Amino acid sequence: MKQIGVGILGFGTVGAGVAEGLLKHREVMAKRLDVDIVLKKIADLDITTDRGVAVPAGTLTTDAGAVIADDGIQIVVETIGGTGIARTLVLAALNAKKCVVTANKKLLAEYGREIFDTAAANGVDIYFGASVGGGIPIIRVLREGLAGNDIESIHGILNGTCNYILTRMENEGLPFDAVLKDAQKLGYAEANPSLDIDGFDTAHKACILAALAFGFQPRMDQVQVEGIRNLAGEDVKYAADFGYRIKLLAVVARHGDEVEVGVHPTLVPYSHMLSNVNDAFNAAMVKGDMSDYTMYYGRGAGRAPTASTVVGDIGDIARNLAHGETRYARGIPNYAEGAVKLRAAGEIASRFYIRFLVADKAGAFGTIATILGSHSVSISAASQKAGGVGNEPVPVVVLTHAAKAADLEAALKEIEASGVVGGAPVKLRML
Repeated sequence: MKQIGVGILGFGTVGAGVAEGLLKHREVMAKRLDVDIVLKKIADLDITTDRGVAVPAGTLTTDAGAVIADDGIQIVVETIGGTGIARTLVLAALNAKKCVVTANKKLLAEYGREIFDTAAANGVDIYFGASVGGGIPIIRVLREGLAGNDIESIHGILNGTCNYILTRMENEGLPFDAVLKDAQKLGYAEANPSLDIDGFDTAHKACILAALAFGFQPRMDQVQVEGIRNLAGEDVKYAADFGYRIKLLAVVARHGDEVEVGVHPTLVPYSHMLSNVNDAFNAAMVKGDMSDYTMYYGRGAGRAPTASTVVGDIGDIARNLAHGETRYARGIPNYAEGAVKLRAAGEIASRFYIRFLVADKAGAFGTIATILGSHSVSISAASQKAGGVGNEPVPVVVLTHAAKAADLEAALKEIEASGVVGGAPVKLRML
């Protein structure tokens, strides 16, 4: 049986989980894959802290270069994260003609073309199944299972931190800040949670899914990203009154020769399967022209789920190497680069939830409705909420039919200038 050596760069949460999986399941993987996968080296600046996994003597090193240069290592696993030293080491490994496995969504979203071109130039595989959805095999689904489909859309709940916060805000009526603090205590949220709660973690993943589904690499700086930092508890409650839950949703959809890519807090109807994805779980719903809708659900982060996907990728590459094959040297083929483009944010159509604070005077709501209509935004439902004392403004919630984002934005500016509302209206998308 052929032996394939593995080196891990980074011995944090995910790296330790990968090491544990490789050591624990070495024998069963050999039986299933007909290749012996051996953990040779692990590099990290800190090799003294106990990670809860016992590795063979001599495995740990502080020299990442030694891992890449080791002739007995054919697969390098990057679990460092970020786009600094991780990018440098991944490129070095690929140029040393080592296959690479990574879970680094930020690296691939921002430098994917460079990474994939380097892999192709050196004829080595690069796998990244854990970069989106942790333990959910959505990358493999798009690469293989749905390869015979024209993908029409992907809607995903791809950040467990945000989904945990939104679930508790709805179920317990707690404000955002209180739930965020609890999430940080429980380890669901980082000390600096910006990447998660401002939507950028989800956006990195959406860019990877768009590239896989449509064959072109969206630029992060062109993707519209809205997080949940400013989401008010009353909007969670009012959405529920209409039969909706608010989820931070990644949307990737094709419209002719344009592709919509965005991240937004979105009202999802109770009847939709995604509305029932709660706590720290993730899910992705994919619509293909042949498969119709399929959904993929599971834990989107954490040591074991993420490591499970990384170890699966290692096994796939090891089997390829044992048989002299290369399957994914190109990473994400950019076959549609130039043929499709990113749809402008203002051209994207959606239904919308809008909360106004309406002045307590005759004809105020009529003015709002007239202005919306003049910008081709029609109302499907409206409800006045309790609130407002004396002459204070009253909360009014409006649900619209599908409208272009630019048309709605123009209408809201005119409504603000009309003097019939107090403060900026709250605007959320609807699925």
